[in-house]
Amino acid sequence: MANLVIIDTSIFIDHLRAARHADRIQALAGIVQTSSVVLAELRRGAAKIAEQRFLRILARNQPILTPTERNWQESGEILGKIYKKHGLSPGKLHDLHFDALIALTARAHGARVITPIGQISNCSGPIALSL
Repeated sequence: MANLVIIDTSIFIDHLRAARHADRIQALAGIVQTSSVVLAELRRGAAKIAEQRFLRILARNQPILTPTERNWQESGEILGKIYKKHGLSPGKLHDLHFDALIALTARAHGARVITPIGQISNCSGPIALSL
């Protein structure tokens, strides 16, 4: 399988708003692809013209990986288990849902997810989300 990379939403936000992570993004080894979940999260908060332009270019020039029906079902199962164990608020579960979808999509394609705290490089097993 190819060395695929998905950049997490928060990396893009930090890069667009505070010019952070540029060196990290430039140094990525692998084929960068975009998650449709990441694009949706970014579009939701893109208020500036430059941000909107960046997203149009990103969507036009990067292959987009989209969660499958199975990814959606599994993400709900994972979040149900988290809710039973930790009793999180609906807002926190909503935020984690997008993270779960990104991780499950990456796992389905054998991709790494680049996050501000490092990378999720082995998405082949069970998905663990930080609470």
